[in-house]
Amino acid sequence: MATPNTPWFNASRLKTRQLLLLLHLHEQRSVLRAAEAASMTQPAASKLLAEMEDMLGVKLFERHARGVEPTWYGQVLIRRARAAMSEIGRAQEEIAALRSGRMGQASIGTVVNPGTNLVPQAIAEVKREFPDILVRVEMDYSRPLVSKLLDGQLDIVIGRILGPEGAGELEFEPLADEPHAVIARAGHPLSSRAGLQHADLLRYGWILPPADSVLRARLDSMFTEHGLHTPTNAIETSSLPVTQNLLRGSDLLTALPADSVAPLIQAKLLTVLPIELGVRMESFGIIRRRDYSLPPGAERILQALRSTARRLYPELRP
Repeated sequence: MATPNTPWFNASRLKTRQLLLLLHLHEQRSVLRAAEAASMTQPAASKLLAEMEDMLGVKLFERHARGVEPTWYGQVLIRRARAAMSEIGRAQEEIAALRSGRMGQASIGTVVNPGTNLVPQAIAEVKREFPDILVRVEMDYSRPLVSKLLDGQLDIVIGRILGPEGAGELEFEPLADEPHAVIARAGHPLSSRAGLQHADLLRYGWILPPADSVLRARLDSMFTEHGLHTPTNAIETSSLPVTQNLLRGSDLLTALPADSVAPLIQAKLLTVLPIELGVRMESFGIIRRRDYSLPPGAERILQALRSTARRLYPELRP
C-alpha cells in the first residue's frame, strides 16, 4: 500500500464504479451482495476494493465472518463518495432541466417554524419571477436535514447546527430564535384555567416529537425539572399536518412555536395555553456547505430567503 504521508493520492484515479461499489458495500455489509447490487462478480468487486485500499494506503473495510464493516477511513470516504455521486446525479438533473427550458432547480430542507412562513413566502417570490424553477422542499428536524446537506442531497437547510459533525464544512447565517408554547384546540378545558401549572398538562395526552430529536430532549428535561415524568399517553410524530389535525379533533396538547400554527390560531381553531413552557431552541438560520457554489436556481432561492427573512424578523433589519 502507498504510505499516507506521501503525495500518493490522485483523485482522477478514483473511478465512478469504485465509488458506487463503496456505497453498496456500506449498505449491504457484504462483498457478495454489494457485487450483485453493482452488477459485477464477487472477484471483480474484491479487486476494485483492493485497488482503492492500495491507492489510498489504508484499509477501508474490516472483513469479518459475518461480512464487512467500514473503518474510520472508510467512513470518511463513504461520506465523500455519497456527496460526489449525489452531485453527479444533480448535474444530470440540472442539464435535463436546462435542455427542457427550465432555469434549474433547488432542494431545500427546513425545520417546522420557517417551513410554515419563511420558506413558502421565499419560494412564492421566486416562482413569480421564474415559474420554471423546480423547487423541492423537505421538512424535518435539523440533524437529518444537515446530514442530507453534507451528503449533497440538499442545497440549503433552514435549521440549526446542533453538533460538531460537519460544522467546519458548513456556513450558518442566524435568523431567529424559536420559543415554544403549549398548543391545544380552541375551547380546550385548560385554555381558560387560571394559574395553570405544568402538572396540569399531564392530565391530557401529548403529541411529542420523536425520541431522538433535540426538542424531545428539551421537553423531557422540562418535565423533569418540574418533578414530573414525560407524558405516557403520547403520540410521536414529526409531521405538522398530522399534529394540527390531531389537535383540532381532540384534547391532546403539543409544544410548537406559535408562529408555526398562526393561521389556525387566527382562525380560532387552535389556541396557546396560558403557561410559560420554558422550552427554547437555538436560533435557526440558513445553512450551506462551505466552498460550494449553488446552482442558479438555488442561488435565487437563497436571495429570496434572505430578503423574506428581513421582512419577517425585524431584528435582522439594519
